[in-house]
Amino acid sequence: MATAFMAIAHRGASSYAPENTFAAFDLALEVGARELEFDVQESADGALVVIHDDALDRTTDGAGPVAKQTLAALRKLDAGSWFHPRFAGQRIPALPEVLARYAGRARLHVELKGKTPTLAGKTVECIRSYAAAGAVTLTSFQKERLAEARLCAPDIPAGWLLRTIAGAEIAAARALGLAQLCPKADIVTPELVRSLRAAGFLVRAWGVASEALMEQVVRAGADGMTVNFPDRLLAFLARNPPGRA
Repeated sequence: MATAFMAIAHRGASSYAPENTFAAFDLALEVGARELEFDVQESADGALVVIHDDALDRTTDGAGPVAKQTLAALRKLDAGSWFHPRFAGQRIPALPEVLARYAGRARLHVELKGKTPTLAGKTVECIRSYAAAGAVTLTSFQKERLAEARLCAPDIPAGWLLRTIAGAEIAAARALGLAQLCPKADIVTPELVRSLRAAGFLVRAWGVASEALMEQVVRAGADGMTVNFPDRLLAFLARNPPGRA
C-alpha cells in the first residue's frame, strides 16, 4: 500500500516565520503540517543546536561560526528580528528542546548539517533519550555523516540529499542501507522517480523554491518534499491527491 505523501515543513513554516525557531515549527503545526524538518550542528562545547548555516550572520544578530560559540552564548542571540520585528526574541533552539516540544506531535526529519565526526552519534543518543527514534528520519548531504548514523542507528531511516543522482550514488546508497534518495526538485521527473523507486528508495525532494516546482514534484509521483510553505502544499494535495509514478 502506498504511503502518505510526506508534506514536510522545511525548517518549519519558514516562508512565514524565522527558520528553525519555535515560531516556525509551531506555525507549521497550526497550518496542518505533521512533519517538521530542521538542521543540527554542534556548538563549541559540544551541545546540539538547531540552525542551518555554518555562520550566525544571516539568521541571528551574532556573527562568525556556530561551532566557535558555546551553547550559553548561542542562547543569548536573537534569531527572529532578521525576519520581522514581531519575531524579536526568538532563540536558537537546542535539539533536546525541540524533541521535548515536538516528539509525538510530528514526524521529525533531522538534517545532520554540522561537519563534526561526533554529530551523528550525539544526535542519535539525544533522539533515543526522548523515545523519538520511531518517528525520526535522518538526512544529510554528507555521506560521511550518513555512514556514521547508519553504524550507530541502523533502525532509524536515513536519506541522502543530492543535487544529481546517477548509478554511483544509487550504489552507495544501497551499500549504506538508506531508505530515501532526496533529489533537488528541479531534476525530479516521473522517469527519475520510477527508477529510484524501482531501486528500492523513497523519493523525497528538496529545494522547492516555487509552487510550480511543488506541483512538478507531486505530479512526478514522488513520495514527499520539504517545503517552506506547507499550507500551500497541503491545499494542493487536498485538491490533487497524489498518485505514484
